[in-house]
Amino acid sequence: MRDPAHQHPTRPLLRIPQVERLLAQMTLAEKAGQMSQYPGRRADPEQIAEDIRQGKVGSILNAGTLERRNELQHIAVEESRLGIPLVFGRDVIHGYRTAFPIPLGQAASFDPILVERAAAVAAREASEAGIDWTFAPMVDISRDPRWGRVAESCGEDPFLASELGAAMVRGFQGQDLRDPTHIAACAKHYAGYGAAEGGKDYNSTHLPEQLLREVYLAPFRACVEAGVLTLMSAFNDLNGIPASGNELTLRRILKGEWDFLGVVVSDWASMREMIQHGICTDEREVAIQALRAGVDLEMASRCYQQHLPELVESGVVPPELVDDAARRVLNVKHQLGLFDLPYAETPKSSVAVCAEHRELARQAARESAVLLKNEQGILPLGKDLRRLAVIGPLADDPQEQIGCWAFDARAEDSVTLLDALRDRLRDAVTIEFAPGIPDCRSSDRGGFAEAVAAARRAEVVLVCLGEIANMSGEARCRAFLDLPGVQTDLLRELSETETPIVLVVMAGRPLVIGAECKLARAVLYAWHGGTMAGPGLADVLLGDVAPSGKLPVTFPRTVGQIPIYYAHKNTGRPPQDDGKRIPTGTPLDPRGMNSSYLDVEASPEFPFGFGLSYTTFDYDRLSVSPLRTPVGGSVTVTARVTNAGRLAGDEVVQLYVRDLVGSVTRPVRELKGFTRVHLAPGESTQVEFVVTSQMLAFPGRDMSSTTESGKFQVFVGGDSRATLTTEFELE
Repeated sequence: MRDPAHQHPTRPLLRIPQVERLLAQMTLAEKAGQMSQYPGRRADPEQIAEDIRQGKVGSILNAGTLERRNELQHIAVEESRLGIPLVFGRDVIHGYRTAFPIPLGQAASFDPILVERAAAVAAREASEAGIDWTFAPMVDISRDPRWGRVAESCGEDPFLASELGAAMVRGFQGQDLRDPTHIAACAKHYAGYGAAEGGKDYNSTHLPEQLLREVYLAPFRACVEAGVLTLMSAFNDLNGIPASGNELTLRRILKGEWDFLGVVVSDWASMREMIQHGICTDEREVAIQALRAGVDLEMASRCYQQHLPELVESGVVPPELVDDAARRVLNVKHQLGLFDLPYAETPKSSVAVCAEHRELARQAARESAVLLKNEQGILPLGKDLRRLAVIGPLADDPQEQIGCWAFDARAEDSVTLLDALRDRLRDAVTIEFAPGIPDCRSSDRGGFAEAVAAARRAEVVLVCLGEIANMSGEARCRAFLDLPGVQTDLLRELSETETPIVLVVMAGRPLVIGAECKLARAVLYAWHGGTMAGPGLADVLLGDVAPSGKLPVTFPRTVGQIPIYYAHKNTGRPPQDDGKRIPTGTPLDPRGMNSSYLDVEASPEFPFGFGLSYTTFDYDRLSVSPLRTPVGGSVTVTARVTNAGRLAGDEVVQLYVRDLVGSVTRPVRELKGFTRVHLAPGESTQVEFVVTSQMLAFPGRDMSSTTESGKFQVFVGGDSRATLTTEFELE
């Protein structure tokens, strides 16, 4: 049997003299050691020290304090035979000490510049704590909000996830990785993890190769093109082959077709879990399959360390594969400057949670908030407001607003919405706070009466409901997407006071909130907004800035609609606009029989890209030039956007394209561009998008990328339902 490395040759790795000299001196055991990552906080201190001395460890995950990091590094550099430094990794997902909104919230900003700056802040704070490498960005496409890790993603769309994933890579890694304020990034989880069956974590994924390449791999390729140093293989099996043993995605596509020169690291023990998947009999076989597939560095488990030397010596595994993996690990260490500066210096003064970082986090909280409803213009809260009731436990919970996967953020640094409003309004407005329930998941109605009484005394009721942070993230999947506990009952009782309600939802995923929206005059979806969620939301509620967030994921009316996403196929019998109904036809006379439900509309509660402002924006003068262009050319799409309201605001202008006829069926529309514009009342501006032929390419029937001639429809507007449209043609 031919080895995968020879079936799909990769571009030769950069030969760095220092690395090559080390490789020439290394034993097989030492090479396998470079391919092994230890979980620092869970390992026996004496054992890990001895293993480092023997060259059995190449990387440490979660080492602990900076002092502990340097202590372990000293053992590697001064006490091991070759003195090869360790690389230290940690999950820095949406900030380090300064927590930004969860990635799904950042995606709602549609602002790559902001996202890049947030990642740079996270890198700066993490690097001063001795961290060299983060396991972010997560660019899994997810179209199932039951999946808990949708909170870590950039949503459902490959174009948006590609733009923001690449921005995070640039922010984490900077222009020069030897700059001590930057760290290595890791695009994860490769691949198809966000399509886990039933929205259950670790579950199987079934994706046709055409869909895999076009949608689920696209953000990873964007990260590779942005220079990401590492990728992480996923937990799931993909079409029957676990991701950490998947030669198609790792060896053939990533390292072969894309010429990726960095390191592939497994997820936590995901290599060893191939035994549970039922594709390997033991750890020895795990080492064979993972290495042949293309995993370079094993996280947490020790299959490589314990079995690779014997596998090479017995001729089962080609030594070139071990050399290739070890070389990749050493090259990354060289790029990070660890051979020259292995130790992390204690900063003279920390930048963690400094004023500059807090202000950027505040901006991110503002831009991520999505206004879903604003009946009768109740928002922004008026200058004549004198009595405000603030209800709900999340209004004053500094820990929960930070969100999941923020291990180093601290509640004492976090400013809640209640605190921010009190600070801003002071004596001008009487604020009465009543949590109503002890926490979001509680069934205790004991606080209802106090909350209702406060609502009756107020002019406006601000109700903060949603999910606690721990309901999102890994292994936090939900079968139902309603507000947990008795939150809806509390909202219903508050609505009976007839005091106008402004509902703020803090959550890690889209929730089914159609009924709750009907009970409130305004609804602001705030996600989990991080350290400065309170001040950022106060800025929006009080009208200092108009909301500008747009949904990066479709909100279903009910769980039964899932999966639901805007870029679906048309089908031969597309759904009609007349809502739920029983068709009048029969299979013998199929009138009115189409792809829809009997008991719920085909449309979502809120579509992808949706988000209101305190003003309104009109679109007109859409044009495409030229109307016909040869394949290989490009067209320029322009449109005029006008602020038709009385307040200034930001609008995220979105461009969608539909390929009307293709050799493979195409989505009803695809996001191909977006831009943020700020307009004063009555002001107009012309926006311009360039659409190249390459942007219209897709994997054809033979899986090669192809751009086909034909007609294309373009749409420009404020969300994925944009109706301003025209056409162009590729010849």
